[in-house]
Amino acid sequence: MPGLCTSPLSISPSIGTAAGQKPANLSDRDLLTAVFGLLVPEQSAVHAENCLAHLGGLRGIFSAAQPELPEGLPAPLVCWQALVLFDELFRRQLREQLEHRSVLTSPADTMAYLQHQLGNRNREIFLCLFLDTRHRVICSKELFQGSIDGASVHPRVVAEHALRHHAAAVIVAHNHPSGVAEPSLADQAITRRLKDALSLLEIRLLDHFVIGDAAPVSMASRGML
Repeated sequence: MPGLCTSPLSISPSIGTAAGQKPANLSDRDLLTAVFGLLVPEQSAVHAENCLAHLGGLRGIFSAAQPELPEGLPAPLVCWQALVLFDELFRRQLREQLEHRSVLTSPADTMAYLQHQLGNRNREIFLCLFLDTRHRVICSKELFQGSIDGASVHPRVVAEHALRHHAAAVIVAHNHPSGVAEPSLADQAITRRLKDALSLLEIRLLDHFVIGDAAPVSMASRGML
């Protein structure tokens, strides 16, 4: 595309990688070092090493990289602010990609989007995808936010948003910050309540995904809808 740089990212030899090496070929440590090195060139490798060691890898790092940063982070504040911004940019890119599809036909793409939106969150988030009659995504909204072990979900609020967006169908998802994506009895109960509330308005609940560390669990595929 005109105006875009197509040459490979040149990584400084000071972080231990060859200049011109593609980002995809870098280790987690070297990639994080490269990002930190753009902001704090001195000791960027040390900061990256500390983050990976103290926070348990990339999942732990991006769980910590939330707008409300905890105290005692093992890297300068500017590095964490950059990670928050990078993460949000990628979330928006995935949302834009999903919303500009002509028809939502790929469960894999849907799960990839939901995994990135919710997989690294350190509290429970309940998200809705509102779809039109052709299953095109109208919009994506995080409607409820809770604590580390639960979020209160109100079917009436979901229904109000579905009507506001003239949705014909809805996909919902929430994360388990524990990393275990197995649907709980409470998850199954709220799914039934959502399905019943939406069906009264002739709106279909297509699926409820539970997001953890591994692949998302589709409650529809489990026969729980």
